[in-house]
Amino acid sequence: MRCRLRRFTLTKAVPLAISRGVTSSVEHLLVEVEHHGLRGWGETGGLDTGHRHYSTEAIAAELEPLLPQLADASPLEDQALEPRLAGLSPPARCGLDLALHDWRGKHFGQPLWRLWGLDPGACAATSVTLGLGSSEAVLARLARWWQQLPATRIKLKLGSPDGLEHDRALLAAVAAALEQRRQDTGAACELQVDANGGWSLEQALAMLPLLEAHGVVLLEQPLAPHADPADDTAGFAALHPHCPLPLVADESCWSLEDLLRLAPHVDGINIKLLKSGGLGEALLMARTARRLGLGVMLGCYSDGALLNGAAAQLLPLVRWPDLDSHLNLVDDPFSGLDAEADQLQLPRGAGLGIEVPVAWQQAPWQEQA
Repeated sequence: MRCRLRRFTLTKAVPLAISRGVTSSVEHLLVEVEHHGLRGWGETGGLDTGHRHYSTEAIAAELEPLLPQLADASPLEDQALEPRLAGLSPPARCGLDLALHDWRGKHFGQPLWRLWGLDPGACAATSVTLGLGSSEAVLARLARWWQQLPATRIKLKLGSPDGLEHDRALLAAVAAALEQRRQDTGAACELQVDANGGWSLEQALAMLPLLEAHGVVLLEQPLAPHADPADDTAGFAALHPHCPLPLVADESCWSLEDLLRLAPHVDGINIKLLKSGGLGEALLMARTARRLGLGVMLGCYSDGALLNGAAAQLLPLVRWPDLDSHLNLVDDPFSGLDAEADQLQLPRGAGLGIEVPVAWQQAPWQEQA
C-alpha cells in the first residue's frame, strides 16, 4: 500500500464568524492510498473547539512519518491497521480513515451507504449557516443563501462576544425574516441556534424563553466545552432539565465515550468526521445515538466536498444534516456531492463517490506535494 499527502487551500465566498473568531480560508490535506491499482482519497484539516486545537501543519507532521510505514499493509485489513492508527489525533486519523474507506468501497464497487445497508430515501434537508455579525449583515447573508438554494433549515450562530443584547437582536431579526418569507412564499423555515460554547449557564438559562418564543427548534452547544469530562457533563446536566427544546452537544462530543457520558443530559449529538477520527467511529456513534433515542446532527467545519461527501454516506441516519461548508467555497477542487433544492443527494459512485482533480490523479508517485 502506498500513501501520500497533498496540501491545498479552500477559500470561503463569505467568511464565517462564530463565538471563537472568523474564518475566511483554510489549508487542508488530501490523503491518497493506492493498492493494486485502486486509489482511495481522504480530506482532513485543522480545527479548534476552544478546548482542543489541531493545526493542519501538526496533522501533516503526524502523518508524514507514518505513511511510509504502511507499505506492508492492505486497506482490507481494517482490524490489523487499528493499532497503527490508534496514536493519531482525530483529524489525522480521519484523513487516512476516509482514504481507506474510499478504497474499500471502490474495491467492492459500491458506495459506502449501500454497503452499510442504509436507505437513500431517509435523507433530510441540510441546514445552512448564518455567522455572527450585525443584523443587517446576517440578513444579507440569509438573502444570499436564498438566492443560491431554497434553504428551509437555517442555523443561526449566537454567543456573540458583544453579549446577550446582540444575540437577542440578531435572533429577533432572523426570526422576523423567516416569518416574512413564510407569509410571502408559503415556505416555512426551521430555525436552529448554535452558540458554539459562547454562553455561561446563567446566560443560557436567560435565553431559553426567548428561543422558545421565536420558535427555535434546537439549541446546540450553548456552554463552553471543558477538558475535564466531569465538568463538561455537569454543565449539560444543569441546563437540560430547564431546556424546552432539543439540546445538542457538539464541541463536547468527539467519540463514543463522550456520547455515552452525555446521553442522559442531551437530546442529540453533532458528529463531525474531524472530531470522530473518520467514518468508522462516526458510524458507530450514529447507530448508538439512534438506539439510545438521541437525534443525530451531522456537521462540518470549513470542509470541501470530499469531507462532506464522506459524511454524506451517513445521511440516512441523521435527523439534522448540517453539511453546507462546500456550498460556500470559491475553489472547492472536488465534485460529486449534488443537491436537489436543499437536500444533499447520496453520492452514487463507488466508495465515497467524490471525484478529485484529474491532475492530482495523474501525479507520479515520486512527486510528493
